[in-house]
Amino acid sequence: MAYWLFKTEPQAFSIDDLANCPDQTDCWDGIRNYQARNFMRDSIKLGDKVFIYHSSCDKVGIVGLAEVVKEGYHDHTQFDPDAKYYDPKSKPEAPRWFMVDVKFVKKFENMLPLTDIKAIPEITELPLVKKGGRLSVMPVIEKEWDILMARLL
Repeated sequence: MAYWLFKTEPQAFSIDDLANCPDQTDCWDGIRNYQARNFMRDSIKLGDKVFIYHSSCDKVGIVGLAEVVKEGYHDHTQFDPDAKYYDPKSKPEAPRWFMVDVKFVKKFENMLPLTDIKAIPEITELPLVKKGGRLSVMPVIEKEWDILMARLL
């Protein structure tokens, strides 16, 4: 099992939106960065744990927990001209973009703000705290996952 952090803008799709989906499960679509795509396609596996992180809002930070329930598959929005994430260069016979399905596990009673995460001296490998760590999908090493979970529970 591996650990991940997925960023989302809560006005577009929040932890509450995931909790309110049928079966509390939805696809994680719209990834349009090649490094994040490669994680979705090649590395994220069934049963992996995911921090849900709200970004581009007043209170940025880890707000919840999800689990991967379907491994990487073609992101259907890349082929739909009416979709927000349409990619005219992507073809069904050679798709560029992938997604996974995640299931809601928990909304934390108190979010863990980015400022608090950055203040934890043991958190050094998480791309979120490194310069240029702007990916929307990023790995979390087990040691740092455990440290963050201890702060959240």
